[in-house]
Amino acid sequence: MVTALCRMLARRGMRVAPFKPQNMALNSAVTIDGGEIGRAQAVQAYAAGVQPHTDHNPVLLKPTSDRVAQIIVHGHAIGTLGAVEYHDYKRQARAAVFESYERLRQQYEWVVVEGAGSPAEVNLRENDIANMGFAEEADCTVWLVVDIDRGGSFAHIIGTLACLSESERRRIRGFIINRFRGDIALLKPGIDWLEARTGKPVLAVVPYLHGLELTEEDALRVHGRPDAKFRIIVPALPRISNHTDFDPLQRLHDIDFRFIGPNQSIPSADLIILPGSKNTREDLAWLRQAGWDVALQRHLRYGGKVIGICGGYQMLGKTIADPHGLEGEAGVSAGLNFLDVETVLAPEKYLSNVEGRLGFADSSVRGYEIHHGETIMNGELEPFAFLGADRRPDGAISSDGQIMGTYLHGVFDDPAAAQAILQRAGYRTDCFADASQVLNAAIDRLSDAVEQAIDWSRADTAGLCP
Repeated sequence: MVTALCRMLARRGMRVAPFKPQNMALNSAVTIDGGEIGRAQAVQAYAAGVQPHTDHNPVLLKPTSDRVAQIIVHGHAIGTLGAVEYHDYKRQARAAVFESYERLRQQYEWVVVEGAGSPAEVNLRENDIANMGFAEEADCTVWLVVDIDRGGSFAHIIGTLACLSESERRRIRGFIINRFRGDIALLKPGIDWLEARTGKPVLAVVPYLHGLELTEEDALRVHGRPDAKFRIIVPALPRISNHTDFDPLQRLHDIDFRFIGPNQSIPSADLIILPGSKNTREDLAWLRQAGWDVALQRHLRYGGKVIGICGGYQMLGKTIADPHGLEGEAGVSAGLNFLDVETVLAPEKYLSNVEGRLGFADSSVRGYEIHHGETIMNGELEPFAFLGADRRPDGAISSDGQIMGTYLHGVFDDPAAAQAILQRAGYRTDCFADASQVLNAAIDRLSDAVEQAIDWSRADTAGLCP
């Protein structure tokens, strides 16, 4: 919804920026000022026609386990904290949130703020910086959005209002019912009841948009095309990160792309890709427990190809050392030993948007790097790519050409690079679409639907009158 509103306002000539005070996500993006924010806010910035900036998401939480997360403030990691420790830290995080918010208010006519989780998390209300606590202090107009496709929307709205304080209830100026499918005439009695019960308007009923190619924030898309001629599988690691790397592959109708989760059998494939991870050593242990080490050996014996991206690249090497305990307990883990490289995790995180040339093909490549690791080649391995003006080598390719590793996220977004990479893996196509064009079309489609759905006769009193 924030993405749609940002595009709608930008198309009307407004200076608009997205803002999410606190986000928890393992999909992130590198900003123009050299920091890291949630990928959702980068997409929202793109919709608004502005460069992603750390002010768009001043606090980002990247879980390394169920109770511990790396804390990113103004784009840079300040350490890892447990859930209770972070609850206490929020007093300090609040200062960063309002520094960013005030800077955005000075630069833009509109700041569209996304909440996190639910506004009715009463157990987290003290020191809240993500939902109604922020809205109260910033004096924001609030629209409450519900996903009717999940069911129970009217109960969600009434229950949320019941959990809020009187001042917070007054702050909510109306409701948006999102992802509705069916005849709206059948919804009308419910809308009338809701408006009479709450005294607040339903500002829009947004239709469910089938086939919308909008980047997922966290959820893994599970499609699968069993009849396709080429199969790619990716282990759904417990701490998988930046799985948006694979969105372009899932759009190809002649590729059977699958994430393989726990307790699923590992099928045969043409290409196995090991994805990024926020806890590489623990996810490597999970891979072994699930039998992926044996499956990879069998896959390579039969001539299959393997690609490792970021954490997946580190797993393909001989060792992964975490002497500072950045992702868990300090220590060293034996890698899968498919590439003659060794990785040491360093405190300073490498953040960069980069361009270069592939090392094995006459093709440009672009992407972004987000990693703590420093990986050293022990043997004479061909680099995956040469990056930047100084043509620094990235990644490695095995001597037999079956295995490739790279730190570059987003390598499949560029059609030329994607074709070259997959051609080396045995797949040929010229049907790749440019990822930015696909995203732009999806945002326009979504924004059109939201703009048509808004009841503009009520929008003025609800705080929106562009």
